[in-house]
Amino acid sequence: MEPIKIDLNDYIRTGEGANGASYNHKTDPSVMMKLYLRNFESARTELEMAKKVYAMGIPSPEPGDLVTDGERMGIRFRRIEGKKSYSRACGDNPEKTDEYAREFAQMCLKLHNTHVDTTLFEDVKKRQYKLLDENPFFTDEEKAKLRAFIAAAPDTDTAIHGDLQFSNGIFVDEGPNGEGRQQYFIDLGDFCYGYPMFDLGMVYLCCKLNEEAWTMEQYHMSNATAARFWDAFADAYFHSPDCPIEGCGPDADLEQIEQVVRVYAGLKTLLIESCTHHPMPEFRAVLAENILAE
Repeated sequence: MEPIKIDLNDYIRTGEGANGASYNHKTDPSVMMKLYLRNFESARTELEMAKKVYAMGIPSPEPGDLVTDGERMGIRFRRIEGKKSYSRACGDNPEKTDEYAREFAQMCLKLHNTHVDTTLFEDVKKRQYKLLDENPFFTDEEKAKLRAFIAAAPDTDTAIHGDLQFSNGIFVDEGPNGEGRQQYFIDLGDFCYGYPMFDLGMVYLCCKLNEEAWTMEQYHMSNATAARFWDAFADAYFHSPDCPIEGCGPDADLEQIEQVVRVYAGLKTLLIESCTHHPMPEFRAVLAENILAE
């Protein structure tokens, strides 16, 4: 899969995230492109994963081809016109935060109840073990405790997004054929399978564990709005009769569940430190008060 050379002058830059920038084609409204800021191989991985996920029927933008501008590598997708992320929607309309959070929860419930062909995707535990082995910031004793926690998590064959931020869920108010609101998952490079709590920890981290400045910069909302998003999301997700987590449902105790989710949020330290290459004390604190304190 060799990248196609493109002329960046044919595109308009529309945004930038932690790993890449997005562009729309100037003359073809059906084409958008994501260029990685670094790590060319991540583009290959995301394209391969996006194609598998799209083939499964999980709502996601149709992936196209691998491209390069000569310095960076990226992916072209079929553009979803008029799309908005759930984080941007909450930032623009904070009074609708509860509504958006409940919609996102329903979207996640469908994903986490989707069984996958495990020969096509990686087990989330295997991925966590790899991140743990490569992490230079934990002692051997700490790694043993983290490994034991990961191993004790239930084994399932259901879908996990892998980077379940509310900015990675998008929607359009009307579909291409006049349907109602259509929802899609994006940034699928970490898609895998396993226990949904590994996904839900990232939702919690984004809503409850970041500093205000980061939340405003990355998610376009205040920490108060992000916390409100979590409260509505948790109610809709964990109280649903379709919740795949054992012990959840209409009568579930959300305070007890949140204590469990916090631990999985802390476990996201492994992924974040892998990207940043330095320890993240604000997230490690959650591990220190739980797994590492035992």
